Amino acid sequence: MTFAVSVGGRQVECAAGQTLLDACLRAGVWMPNSCNQGTCGTCKLTVRSGAVDHGDSPLDTLTADERAAGLALACQARPVGDVTVGATGAEGRATHPLRDFTATVLEVADIARDTRRVLLGLAEPLAFEAGQYVELTVPGTAARRQYSPANTADEDKVLELHVRRVDGGLATDGWLFAGIAAGDIVEVSGPLGDFHLPSEDEGGPMVLIGGGTGLAPLVGIARTALRRHPDREMLLYHGVRGAADLYDLDRFAELAEAHPNFRFVPVLSHEPEPGRRGGFPTDAFVEDVAGARGWSGWLCGPPPMVEAGVKAFKRRRMAPRHIHREKFTPADEG
Repeated sequence: MTFAVSVGGRQVECAAGQTLLDACLRAGVWMPNSCNQGTCGTCKLTVRSGAVDHGDSPLDTLTADERAAGLALACQARPVGDVTVGATGAEGRATHPLRDFTATVLEVADIARDTRRVLLGLAEPLAFEAGQYVELTVPGTAARRQYSPANTADEDKVLELHVRRVDGGLATDGWLFAGIAAGDIVEVSGPLGDFHLPSEDEGGPMVLIGGGTGLAPLVGIARTALRRHPDREMLLYHGVRGAADLYDLDRFAELAEAHPNFRFVPVLSHEPEPGRRGGFPTDAFVEDVAGARGWSGWLCGPPPMVEAGVKAFKRRRMAPRHIHREKFTPADEG
């Protein structure tokens, strides 16, 4: 059984039990999306006609009053008949279609404390934007975990994932830091998320702040931005507990050599070391930049870091519309 979903002047088929977001993204119809777990509220939309089953939509993300007013979370809501919905900005906007595919593990390497790089080879190129993420299915389970490749859009045949171990995690301790090996086949879905450089990027100064492996999507975004405008001013902060958590320093040294206006700033929060910046990366930005009018800001990391970054950017007079964020949660369950 399928239902018709009308959105932004287009009509999409949605199977019974399929979410509105999944059906639209697979059809190449853009909808705002970020966590895709019902916790961020990014995909909230209006059901203009018809009805939906709200599924596991949390009440703190979608209140009872909002449901009564016709609002729904596209990542959780499933139509129970034909529906017409309104999603902000969906009209006339396209996206790379969401699809399921398999990948082959090419390499697994330890790159920092409790941190691994996993390279996945694809049989066919994946169309995506730098900064978007993919979902991996944990073998033997229905559980999925989200990882942001460090790739640029033209690096579409081998995905580079940075994975931090979660103590007791189903995906990390139980798989990615345990039995995974080169040659394994992995089930993947993607691309997902709206965290990427806009096409109308004009080359203004940028600051990017990543916490832990929240650095990964920023690597792709930074390299994409520098390819478009090689001389732009760019600050990239990497916040970690100690020097043992830093990685890819050679990569950033090469970027700095090729782009004189690029600067990489590692910041150690809990294990100070001579010659290294201490404290938190969001505070380091405030210390380094007196004013950020005309800048764009990019944040990816644990929710407290992202929230502190938004405050830091606003404190330096960055326009709210130029602040981009991705709450990179390694998931308590790993």
